[in-house]
Amino acid sequence: MSESKNEESFKVVDRRLFTPDGEFRKDVAEQSDREHEAASTAATAKAAAAALKEPTAASAGGAKSEAAEAFPAPLPAADAPKRSPAFENLVRSLAQNAAMLLGGYADPRTGQPMLDLEGAKEMIDMLDVLREKTRGNLAPEEDTLLLDVGGNLKLAFMEMTKAATAAAMQEKAKSR
Repeated sequence: MSESKNEESFKVVDRRLFTPDGEFRKDVAEQSDREHEAASTAATAKAAAAALKEPTAASAGGAKSEAAEAFPAPLPAADAPKRSPAFENLVRSLAQNAAMLLGGYADPRTGQPMLDLEGAKEMIDMLDVLREKTRGNLAPEEDTLLLDVGGNLKLAFMEMTKAATAAAMQEKAKSR
């Protein structure tokens, strides 16, 4: 018994816009235009179908829902704030200065860590004010950077304040 095999065939279509002689091939360009028109028509039909499925303000009696009022719609991608390297550099600069004043870096003249709690508090306060004044105008990455840097510096400030207070109390106890 011999089995007959279905021969599969395929078709090669030359879609190059120019012939080997360098002449323009109109049939390929026209086919390409037809395919683009069909794709855009399909996309338009999909968008129209999706719009029909979503409830509109008119179908809801013209009233906005409480959730829509409490949480405004996010900004379209074109209006969303974009990351700014200059802003990130500003935040990092303020954070480095605060870290330096918290003893994170050695004084270049003495080699000893610098500890200026009042100066560090001012830098941390500047970062807080910067975050407050730019709220809603920052890219998500920038807001996260400000939040992380501020939180880390506040924690370090609290630890250094505690350590400085404990050292001052020990010094006072020794002098008695």
